[in-house]
Amino acid sequence: QVQLVESGGGSVQAGGSLRLSCAISGYTYGNYCWGWFRQAPGKEREGVAAIETLDKTNYADSVKGRFTISRNNAKNTLYLQMNSLQPEDTAMYYCADAGVRCYSTRLKESEYKYWGQGTQVTVSS
Repeated sequence: QVQLVESGGGSVQAGGSLRLSCAISGYTYGNYCWGWFRQAPGKEREGVAAIETLDKTNYADSVKGRFTISRNNAKNTLYLQMNSLQPEDTAMYYCADAGVRCYSTRLKESEYKYWGQGTQVTVSS
C-alpha cells in the first residue's frame, strides 16, 4: 500500500522559509510523477509544484521564483523548499503521487492517485 507522509510545516513570519518533505513508501519503483498541492480555508485545492520522471519541474505562477520542488529517488522522498513566504501562502500542503512515470508535469488534482494527510503552513505578516 502506497503511503505518503508530509513533514516540515509550521509557522513563520513573512519573508521566512520552510522546507517540506514527503516520505513515500509502498513500492520500489522511482521517478514517478510527484507534486505538491495546497488548500487554504474556503478555497479549492490547487497545484503548487510538480516534478516528472526526467526531473523537469513546473510551478504555479503564484510561487514561481520562490518555491523549488526536488526529489531524492534513493530515499523516495519529495521536497518543497519555500522561500520568501507570504501570508497568502498559508494553507494545508499536500504531497501527491501519480503512481506512474510521466514525461510532462502535472498540476491537476485529478492526475494524482495517492495523497498524504497534509502539513499546515502558516505565514504571519
